Amino acid sequence: MSAALRRVTPAERRARLARRHLLAPAARVSGAQDVAQALIGLHATDPATVFLGAAARMHAPTVDGIDRALYDPAAMTRLRCMRRTMFAVPAELAPVIQAAAVKDSHRHRPEAVKRLGEAAGWDQARYTRAEDDLLAALATRGEATAAELAADVADLAEQIVTFPGKPYESRQRVCATVLGVLAAEGRVRRTRPAGSWTSAQFRWTTADPLPELPAPAAQAELARRYLAAFGPATADDLKWWTGWSMTLTRKALAAVGAVEVALDEGTGYLLADDTEPAPEPEPAAALLPGLDSTPMGWRHRAFYLEPAYTKALFDRNGNIGPNLWWNGAVIGAWAQHRDGHINHHLFTDPGAAARRAIRTEIDRLTAFLGATRVTPCYRTPLERDLAAQPLRPPHADRA
Repeated sequence: MSAALRRVTPAERRARLARRHLLAPAARVSGAQDVAQALIGLHATDPATVFLGAAARMHAPTVDGIDRALYDPAAMTRLRCMRRTMFAVPAELAPVIQAAAVKDSHRHRPEAVKRLGEAAGWDQARYTRAEDDLLAALATRGEATAAELAADVADLAEQIVTFPGKPYESRQRVCATVLGVLAAEGRVRRTRPAGSWTSAQFRWTTADPLPELPAPAAQAELARRYLAAFGPATADDLKWWTGWSMTLTRKALAAVGAVEVALDEGTGYLLADDTEPAPEPEPAAALLPGLDSTPMGWRHRAFYLEPAYTKALFDRNGNIGPNLWWNGAVIGAWAQHRDGHINHHLFTDPGAAARRAIRTEIDRLTAFLGATRVTPCYRTPLERDLAAQPLRPPHADRA
């Protein structure tokens, strides 16, 4: 009879999360690059998320300090990688992630040509011409926004409907499609936004392609890093986070010698040298932004988030809004009012010590933001409601 698997309780998973995701004050680090190392990368779809996610985990964050790390090519690289989502990743890890998680990059161009053919009647020749013209315009300008490139190259200004018939259907310039392919191939990269650090109007510049690595080795390395940061996790979690197939996921787990453990969700995995029980972290509160890398790190979230609260925190496309943590679990939400104050809502009363710690984090976030106003790219009804509320008295911290 085989030995029973060691059970890792939700409480132990939360303890690991609080330490390894730098949510406990003693676990905080000095720089944004250190945060990205701990989390493998910072979710970068929403420009403000990168700054707020880093600041929440740093001892003494400043906008200038985070900005320098994010836009220093020797420190950080922006990649459209896991699930074709934009991440800011440590520069030395970028080739691994590029090889492991930029799904079928050789297919991006033919897929784009097909999409533009269906939406706008383009053929391969027109696509190639537009791409060449974009790169030429970018080389001339040095840096440019998508709007500036569309002004330089008429074909790039043409608009198409994306995801027709879906709840998230939208119209966008062809320029976005062409830039997406070039970014996936590492031939262009994002630089600083045209406006403030909260602006979504990014500039682009040409880039040297990253070194090519063998995909199986890169996938094993990414799985190893994922388990070190997010483990224990299920195969479903790793599959969802990377965007891999289940076959590829299981191969990567086998390649790193992952050890099976028992979770409430079923079989989970840890690295072979990381199976000892995790010590309890210090009590800790954290205010994390929408789309933060931590809450977006697992498919199965019940160990840190009561399922009853999912609808309030996530939009219908699975994007989480600003979230509030206590001891490795999500217990509420927060939002910034247009006058600058932070409102929050607790799903449950965590006690006086937690409320004091939450107030400290609210004050810390308020000081970091200063005169800046942040509105998430993806808004939930709860976040909208909190953002509209006037300043509430301290007793309103209770659920």
